[in-house]
This record gives sequence, structure tokens and C-alpha cells, in this order.
Amino acid sequence: MKKYGVLVVDDSAFMRKAIGQVIEQHEELYVVGIARNGKDAIEKVKRLQPAVVTLDIEMPEMDGLEALEIIMNECPVPVVMLTNASADTASASITSIELGAVDFIIKEKLFPQASIETLTVFWESLEVAICSNVQRKKLQTTHEELPIRSVKRKNKPLLSENLDLLIIGCSTGGPAALQSILPYFENGLSFPIVVVQHMPKGFTRPLAERFDSICHLIVKEAEHEEVLVPGTIYIAPAGLQTTIKKDGHEAFFHLAEDAPIETLYHPSVDVTLLSASSIYKEKLLTVILTGMGQDGLIGCKQVRENQGKIIVESESTCVVYGMPRVVYEAGLADKQAPITSIVSTIKSLI
Repeated sequence: MKKYGVLVVDDSAFMRKAIGQVIEQHEELYVVGIARNGKDAIEKVKRLQPAVVTLDIEMPEMDGLEALEIIMNECPVPVVMLTNASADTASASITSIELGAVDFIIKEKLFPQASIETLTVFWESLEVAICSNVQRKKLQTTHEELPIRSVKRKNKPLLSENLDLLIIGCSTGGPAALQSILPYFENGLSFPIVVVQHMPKGFTRPLAERFDSICHLIVKEAEHEEVLVPGTIYIAPAGLQTTIKKDGHEAFFHLAEDAPIETLYHPSVDVTLLSASSIYKEKLLTVILTGMGQDGLIGCKQVRENQGKIIVESESTCVVYGMPRVVYEAGLADKQAPITSIVSTIKSLI
């Protein structure tokens, strides 16, 4: 049986030991080394060549984000961030995904005593990271790479009489993928966009705020009974199920803890698609981006039955080719495209 080495990076000796013990419980994982800060991590990534790295965000000398940026530029390796459940670290966690981390895990869920379900999620995150498509990143800030709201671009606003709603579903690697799409929609968009991204509770609001600062359109976390407005991007809140209902000519969000189908995800792409497909029918466009598992498959089947259109991200650019793969292999996709061509593919279908 092949075993995979994990480099554990944390400034706390207690946490290094605790994380290592959790890793060693998995029969295919072992701790190949430990590092106390970002500088130490960079040196040991190069020397030990681990299969995956667990990287703390807040550390002295060089923090996790600075180390991650250098690692992804100089010696790319799958990285899973370990973070605390606070507003400040939520924002940093989202930045880490944009910089190239595969996933992030909240420490408080692992320690002092995690359930077997939580441990399984942690192990699965490491397994997915090991198999992920990690690519070299440019060594520059994410803000410099993106168009910002004040910049005037040559593209015309996207108007369509054939589309009333765009839903984007994603999981692992999703925030970075969304960064290649959302900033390129212009003011004057004739339909709303709903993003269903798997995230821990409390992390979708910082995600919305992050995108609101770099997009031409308003980006916000969806609220209960809020009416959908064209030209606005809504992020489905983590911890709840986001469905869409209609009263007369107005469509509005209905947020609830319970789901009409059995699902592991809160929010679930399937749940949102099932509610929207019967309302928007052929005027619904669905985009499934990178992510593990098959959330979205059931919903896409319903979208197809109602004559809606579906785009999936190509394997070549997916961090994890799971959610797009099952939709594509089921024969439900109208188009498959790399992340850099998703916006132009959307335009070609409407």
C-alpha cells in the first residue's frame, strides 16, 4: 500500500503534535516532517517533497499566506490550510484559496476531540488535495491580476432575452475559479447570478464582500425573502439551503435549514437547482465548476428536463474534476470549457 507524506506547519508545538496524531490515524498518510513557520515550511517543502502540506495561517516570522504564495510560485504542492473560525481568518482563508490552496479546514472542528465524521472530512480533504490539479501561480497580488469596478472595459453589458437566471455551482477550488468569471460581468447585466459554493458557516459573507470589492456588479450574500434583481450576484449562505420561489412576477429567496432531498451540503447545488428549474425552465443557465463529489447532478437532470442549458468546467483547469465530471459523463452538458473560456461560453449560449 502506497503511503503519502504530509508536512505539518504550525507555530504551536501542541497543534503540530495533535495534527500529526490525526494524520497518523489514516493508514495511507504519515507525517514526513514538521515546520514552525512559513520560512521553515518553504525550505522543507523543497527538501522533503511532501505529497500534501497542512499550513497554519497565523504564524510568526512568515505567516501562512506569504509562505503559500512563495510555495505555489517556486515549488507547487497541494496545500490544505488550517484556520480558526473568525471573521478575520475567514477572509484570509478565502485569500488562501485564491493563492492556490486546495482547501481549508477549521481547527476548532478537529480539536480537542473531533467526531469520526469530522475526521473523515479532514482525511478526505488531504486525499483530494493529493490528487488535485495544482498549478504554478504568478508571484503577484491577486488584486493586481483582476479588473476592479472603477476600471472601464471594452466589453458591452451582457443582455439576453433568452436567459432569466444564471446559477453557478462549485466546491473545492471554487473561489479561485469564480475569480476568473465574476469580475468579467459588466454593469447592466439583464439577469441575476446565484452562486452556490460549498463553504463552512460564516465564510460566505466574507466571500461576497471580497468579490464585491473587485467586481463591476454588486455581490452580496442572499437573504431570506429577498427579491432577485438583475445585475446582482448573490452568494448562497453557508449553513442553510437556498431555494427560489415565485410570487406573481417576482422571484425571491427562501432560506431554510432543512432540505427537500437528502444531501451532505449546506448549501446544496442540487437543492437550489431543483427549485429554480421549475420556475425558469428554458431560461435557466447552469454552470458547474471545480469540486469533489456529485452535488449538482440531480439538479442538472431537472434543468435538462426543463430545457435549461448547462456548462461544465473542463478537467484541464479543475482543481478537482468531480462535480463537472459526473454531469458531463451523464450527457447533460451543452458545453465543456476551461475556466478561462467560461464567460465567452456563457455568451455563446445566450
